[in-house]
Amino acid sequence: MQFNIRVYGILMDEKKRVLVSDEFIRGDYFTKFPGGGLEFGEGTRDCLKREFNEETGLDVTIGDHIYTTDFYQVSAFNPNHQIISIYYFVHAQDLSPLITKDKPFDFLPEQVADKNAQCEAARWIEWEELNEQCVDLPIDKVVLKIIKKNLG
Repeated sequence: MQFNIRVYGILMDEKKRVLVSDEFIRGDYFTKFPGGGLEFGEGTRDCLKREFNEETGLDVTIGDHIYTTDFYQVSAFNPNHQIISIYYFVHAQDLSPLITKDKPFDFLPEQVADKNAQCEAARWIEWEELNEQCVDLPIDKVVLKIIKKNLG
């Protein structure tokens, strides 16, 4: 058994929309919060800054810690890995580099033709429309309940 540490960020804009990432990975579609895997020698905040930049092109500052997984979660991709996810609020001074889509999984057919391919697209979800059905990862659902409860 190995641990897989993931770090994710919650970015809200001035309209109180929340950024999500629609992804096609190994033949499956997922909507999740932006972020990804901690690399050896990297701190969690540095990881999130790197992942956010890779996924969105944004330079972000890392805000308050929201949640760290406190239950057993097996990886969807490797049954020998336990997932530990850490969530922070993130802030961006300049959203102009961000390219977003309006529809979920708005990929070109050639992007998803190969079941081993990976692609992702950023998308805003209105605060009022944001609910547990909007994200697919079990830990994201927990975090979504926390932020909805705390931010009303």
